[in-house]
Order: sequence, then structure tokens, then C-alpha cells
Amino acid sequence: MRSLVVVTAGLSTPSSTRALADALAQAVVSQVGARGEGLEVTVIELRKLATELAEAMTNWGATTPLLDEAKRALSHASGLIAVTPIFQGSYSGLFKMFFDTLDPHALDHLSTLVAATGGSSRHALVLDYALRPLFNYLHATVVPTGIFQATEDFGTDEGAKTTRRIERAAKELADLIVIPSDRVGGLASPDITASQQTTPRKTGLDLEEEFTPFSSLLSGHDGN
Repeated sequence: MRSLVVVTAGLSTPSSTRALADALAQAVVSQVGARGEGLEVTVIELRKLATELAEAMTNWGATTPLLDEAKRALSHASGLIAVTPIFQGSYSGLFKMFFDTLDPHALDHLSTLVAATGGSSRHALVLDYALRPLFNYLHATVVPTGIFQATEDFGTDEGAKTTRRIERAAKELADLIVIPSDRVGGLASPDITASQQTTPRKTGLDLEEEFTPFSSLLSGHDGN
């Protein structure tokens, strides 16, 4: 079964960030189900990893079982939803710290939907000037539609527009997780094709991931 990892950096309980993450995950599961596929959802709440993240950033030899489990979930994921609250005009420090601990290739070609929450719609551009550059740098495949949900929009016409954007973003992510049947093989873009990879991405946890067989090192050499 395909897997969807949801990373949420909400700090409170209940959390508007977690609520948005759940709404997005539910919409993606529905869209993937409509394509005849199942989707297993794994939620990573970063507030529960805060201590281990601090340890990982300051002591590379620290034991971090919860963080390691999150990294392994990402390595096998078919899709990613990443949601952060906005602090001081950008993603939260906890959110950034998590992605700083990942292997540089941990998100290679991973189909990704980015979203954020904040008190005012004035922060909506954070999707384009902060979140997209981060995930582009990490080689993820980010869907065109991002979601920003402001507290002031609840119960308004703007809030209704957000609901429609969630459906559109979910469809875009589902189209990357499950290539539509009307997509001609070989004509899909490289990113879409790569997003279907079945081999796990790197976690940075296992030495075997970095091991190069001696025969490969000698490939092309004739001994002279």
C-alpha cells in the first residue's frame, strides 16, 4: 500500500495547524481512493520530537528513536504533507530543525504539498518565499497549489475558498502519487516519473546507504 506522511509543527492541543494537516490528509486519501488505490497515513507531530531534535542538532551521536522512526517513514513515503505555523514571518524553528536533521537526499522526488497557518492572511506569501524554496532545495516535487489558512478567515467567504483550494491541492498530490490512467507512459515529466520510485530514499541512519561496492570503485579501471 502507498503511504502518506504528514508533518505538522503545531505546538498546542488542539492545534489549528494539526487541524489543517488532518483536513489535507483526509482530502488526499479520498482523492487517491477515487483512483482505486489505498493510502496509509503516518502523522509526525514535531512537538513530540522537540527534545530529540535538540539532541540531534547539538550531539550527532545522540540516541533519537522517535526521530529515527520519522526518518524511516519518510524514506518509504509516496507523498508528503508539510504544515507549519507562521512565526516572525516564516516557518517555525521546530519545523526547520526537523528538515535540517534529514539526509540531503531524504526528500528526493518526493511528491509534496506545503501548507501553513497564521493569524492574518498577510502572511500568505510565506508559501512562496519560504516553504517552496526550502523543499525545492531538498529536491522534493512540490505541487502547484499551496494552502494558507488564517485564523481570521474561519467562517468567512475566504474560509470557503480555502476549502476549495484544499480539494484542488489534494487532487494535484494524488495525481503525483497515482499517475492518472490517461497519462501516456514515457511522456510524463521526469519529476512525475521519479515520484513513483519504489526504492526507499536515504535516511542517513544506515551505513549501507553510503556503501559503494569495491567492484564499482574499480569499474572502468584496467589496472594500468
